[in-house]
Amino acid sequence: MNILIVDGNEKNASNKYIQIGMPTQYDIYYNVLKKLDKDCKITTIHPACKKDYIPKGLNLDDFHGIVWTGSLLNIYDYGAPIERQIELAKELFDKKNNIFGSCWGLQVLATAAGGIVKKNPKGLEAVIANDITLNDNGINHPMYRNKAKKFNSFCWHYDELSSLPGDTLILSSNQMSDVQSISFSRNNSHVWAVQYHPEFNAKWISGLMKQRRSLLLDEEIYESNQFDNLYSYLSNTKKFNHLKNELEVSETIINEKIHTLEISNWLKNLMKDI
Repeated sequence: MNILIVDGNEKNASNKYIQIGMPTQYDIYYNVLKKLDKDCKITTIHPACKKDYIPKGLNLDDFHGIVWTGSLLNIYDYGAPIERQIELAKELFDKKNNIFGSCWGLQVLATAAGGIVKKNPKGLEAVIANDITLNDNGINHPMYRNKAKKFNSFCWHYDELSSLPGDTLILSSNQMSDVQSISFSRNNSHVWAVQYHPEFNAKWISGLMKQRRSLLLDEEIYESNQFDNLYSYLSNTKKFNHLKNELEVSETIINEKIHTLEISNWLKNLMKDI
């Protein structure tokens, strides 16, 4: 099975992760996909980084599935790194594709399909999206097979989908956003997309917290003591397991099989189409 990862970030953003010893967002996705299917073949492209982002010899028709990562970009800022991704999404819609998008991935795919993304008036949602709740469409959707009706997930986003593309199903919501996941089809392509990050793990998100500590405190997402305890626990869940109950951390973000279930279900659905 051939999978294409579309990296949503510009090079400088990825370098910031690398400089502090964190995997990039596309590395995180690569690792998750390989754990779920060790035999899949993965290619990564970087349309935000340069104009000629498709390597010689690579054919977009050669992939069974497409995964779109998160990004530090905001869709309404436009500019070449963003516009290239929107145009790529439109091109992929014209092919027979199964596409999975996380956060920025949802926003690019929805914009390319005619939706509108705006800054969320409720502000930043980070580090944990709490009480994501499936509606009837979500309960019956294959992306959420064996998923609890209510769960938490790692996240980081200022923006939300404020106007849906035509013929789009909302699958889940929470108190921060009416649109936490969607499903739609365009031409020959089928899109499953989430506003949160099922690919992130506790260790990685702790690195993001460390990188953005001042921002989280300034935005009043956490008080200093809350931040320190959550950071400690997520950085090493075994060593700081005694903090789990105090922090009321849900198993839905710690258990890898649970928090990656959307991606696992997408892969299983993909295999049926091969």
